[in-house]
Parts: sequence; structure tokens; C-alpha cells
Amino acid sequence: MKLTLGEVARQLGAEIAENAGKSTEGWSIDSRTIQPGDVFFALRGSSFDGHEFVAAAFEKGAAAAIVDHAYDGLTQQKSGCLLRTKDTHLALQQLAAYARRRWNGEVIGVTGSAGKTTTKDIAAALLNVKMKTAKTIGNLNNHVGLPLSLLRMDESSSAAVLEMGMNHAGEIRELAAIAKPRVGIVTNVGFAHVEYFSSIDGVAMAKRELIDGLPEDGIAILNADDERVAGFAQSARCQAVTFGFSTSAKVRAEDFSANDEGMEFRVGGTCFSSHLNGHHNALNLLAGIATAQAFGIELEQLVKPVRTFLPGQMRGERSTYKGIVIWNDCYNSNPEAARAMLEVLRNTAARRRIAVLGEMRELGQQSKELHREVGRHAAKLGIDVLIGVAGDANQMTAAAQESGLQQVAFCEDAAEAGELTREIAVAGDAILFKGSRSVGMERALDAFVKDGEGVS
Repeated sequence: MKLTLGEVARQLGAEIAENAGKSTEGWSIDSRTIQPGDVFFALRGSSFDGHEFVAAAFEKGAAAAIVDHAYDGLTQQKSGCLLRTKDTHLALQQLAAYARRRWNGEVIGVTGSAGKTTTKDIAAALLNVKMKTAKTIGNLNNHVGLPLSLLRMDESSSAAVLEMGMNHAGEIRELAAIAKPRVGIVTNVGFAHVEYFSSIDGVAMAKRELIDGLPEDGIAILNADDERVAGFAQSARCQAVTFGFSTSAKVRAEDFSANDEGMEFRVGGTCFSSHLNGHHNALNLLAGIATAQAFGIELEQLVKPVRTFLPGQMRGERSTYKGIVIWNDCYNSNPEAARAMLEVLRNTAARRRIAVLGEMRELGQQSKELHREVGRHAAKLGIDVLIGVAGDANQMTAAAQESGLQQVAFCEDAAEAGELTREIAVAGDAILFKGSRSVGMERALDAFVKDGEGVS
């Protein structure tokens, strides 16, 4: 979004002595990424203070820095100006809300316990068939990331698909108030972030805030296969469109089949094929298809973009290494996502199937039992080898062994797990690498393919 520094100052109630007419379209919270002409938000956090980097931002050519009244640094810089406000976090959100009102395009909000980022990317790709569509870059989906996504959006776009994440009740409500979506997608409700709630029903209520915030002329895109999500239709004040494999789904997948290379299914009389894999990704595609249809795009127009869509980095990427199939799903993990990828591994043609699973975090008091459930699921699916990595992943391996999976191991470090996997894997095997972001499971994969040769 391109704004003048004068507009920025007015929206924040800040004074500006000069350069009010100067335009900027770069917005940053990280002085290391500043480009000449950007605006730098000096955010304060529990372990950092962006005000310490204001000078560095100006040295890189920032046009302005938004600081709070407590900042006692220089009052002016040769390259830019200081805009003082009460709260820099609030300033970021206020400015994003202003940019949203001024743009006035279509916003599609996406939330859920798993699959948000893939669904966001799919919906944006399919909407691009008809209209120029912006989207959240990566998973900038919280109280900082969503405002940045809005400010960084190409305002020539007609629509924007924005991911909305949360850790606590009320957060999605606040994000929806800033972004004002007319369409809301809920992928599922699971145990991700249950640490911050008394039960999974509390997680569901927090996800429902997106649907509660839609206007009367809005559209709720809901997973018919998830009982809690499907129930959101009853309280929605707008039209609800369901997707899934259930016979009750309005956008329903039939004749589903999958192999190592991808999957095929039919919606109505239209057949789709995709390089994505797994039942969970079929649901993500159905959510995108339902969204595209809500904007008047015909099913036949979606066949090619569905076929050419590829998984994001570390989100179910398939490769081979010295005759070994590798599933790289290292970006993050929770119980539902782990079970889904274990099923992908189970359905992979292989001599042996090896799961290298990192700890799933933010599960609170239920963590140990939820890890044990995943371990039992691995055993039930007939996974041949399970290697747990860090923390409560030891509960996963213990439960798997108790359930009959004999080849198990536990490592405290991801790189150590990668080395162990390298020792035992041979051509013809298939391996899944997955774990919570903070476990760093990509280090396990890097250790496994440390020479880098033969990966394709």
C-alpha cells in the first residue's frame, strides 16, 4: 500500500514537521530488512526493543520510524523523521485498518488448527483465475503479521486471502476487525494451541470468531467433515458453504484416489488431479474450490490451477535421495497434522516406512497423552520405524512400542536424529520428517542428506 507520510501521521495522531507529502510503500519491523524509503515500526516485545534499532533503520535509508513517547533518542535524522505515538503495536494495527478501508477490495480470511497456509495459498491461486489476488506471505498471521500483510499488499489487487492465527480467545476477533473479511474459511479444529484453552471446545470457539465477524452478505466456507466446524453454520448470520468428503458437503470430493505422485478426485462432473498428497490436502483443495465458486469461477476453470499447484517449502514436499523417498513436512506439527502425514507415509510404496517425528508443542497438560496417541496411530498404520525427537516425543515412541512397533528410538536433538536415520535407511525406504517449528526438524533432514548429492 502506498501512503504519504502525512497520511501516516494523521492516522496515528503524530506530528510531522516536513516531508508530509513524501510517499512510501515499504513497511518493516526489522531494521535488517529496511530498504530506502521504508517506514520502520519500533515494536517492543518481552525480549527485544525495536527502539534500539531506530538509528540502524535510518542508516539504511528509512523514510520514517514510528516510535512511542517513551523513546528518548534523537528527535530527527538526516534521512527521515520520527513519528511518536502511544503504542507502536497499536499504531501498526491502526495504520493497517486505515489501509484496508481505503483499499476496499475483497478479503478472504483463513483460520484453522492445521492447513491454514496451504489453504490460503490454494485459494489465492484459484481466485487468480478471475481476479488479481494478494495473499499473506508465508504465515504472517498474528497481531503483527496480519497488519504487515495488509500494508505490504499490492493495492492493484482485487482480493486478498489472509491467514488468521491465534493462541488465545479474542485474537481472531481483533484480526477480523482490522481485515474485515467478507468470506471466511475454517479448515478444522484440533489440538494446536490447546495449551492456552481449557478444552478443544475452547479452541473451536476461538476459531468461530472469524465466522462471527462476517457481515450478513458474507460467506462462511466450512469443513463438513469436522463436526465442530460444520456446526458453525448454525450460528452464522451469513450464507454457509460446506466442503469435504461427507455426503452433506455442498462441494464434495468423490472417486478419490492417491499414489506417491499425487491424487485425483471428482467434484460434480469435473475431475481434478493434484501434485499434493493426502486426504488432508484434498480438503485444503476443496476449501479453495469452494471459495473460487463463491466468486463465480466455474469448476472447469479450476482444473489447471489445481493440477499445477505445488506444496510450499517444508509443507509436504516429496523428493528422492539415493533411492529413498523423502516427505519434508518440517514446517510445523500438531496431532492432527502428524496423523495426516503418517497416513501419507503409510500409502507410499516402499520397502520400509520410517517416521522421524519431533515434539509437538503448545499442547499443555494434554501433551503427553496426545503424543502417545500419535505413537499408537503410527503403530496401527504399520509404520516400520519411529524416531522421536525432543521432549514429549519420548511418550510417542513409548506408546508406539507398547502397541507393537518394535523399531523405535528417541533423540534429544534433531541433527542427531538425522544422523541415526542416515545409518539405518537404505534404498527403497520412505521417510517422513515432521515436528513443531521450534524443534527444527529441517536440521534432521539436513543431517540425513548432508552431502546434498542425489536429491531430486
